[in-house]
Amino acid sequence: MLYLVIERFRNGNPRPVYDRFDAHGRMAPEGVQYVNSWVTEDLTTCFQVMEAGSRALLDEWIANWSDIVDFEVHEVITSGEARAKALGQD
Repeated sequence: MLYLVIERFRNGNPRPVYDRFDAHGRMAPEGVQYVNSWVTEDLTTCFQVMEAGSRALLDEWIANWSDIVDFEVHEVITSGEARAKALGQD
């Protein structure tokens, strides 16, 4: 499953996130893969796509960061999958 993860850095400060990442890496459990991410120009919010076998696995990863990041998570599908689903071709 693919998830769009919106991360809002606490107090608008990305520094603790990058410091932790540099010290410990992504801290994702097996079965959770980083796909790509984009950060707003003001460095307050990250939009990240993650792939995980289940929401429970993704929540394990989120728990490693929830003290310095506020998370919003949406399960997403690719645009090709959405097209097929919309046209009844799934």
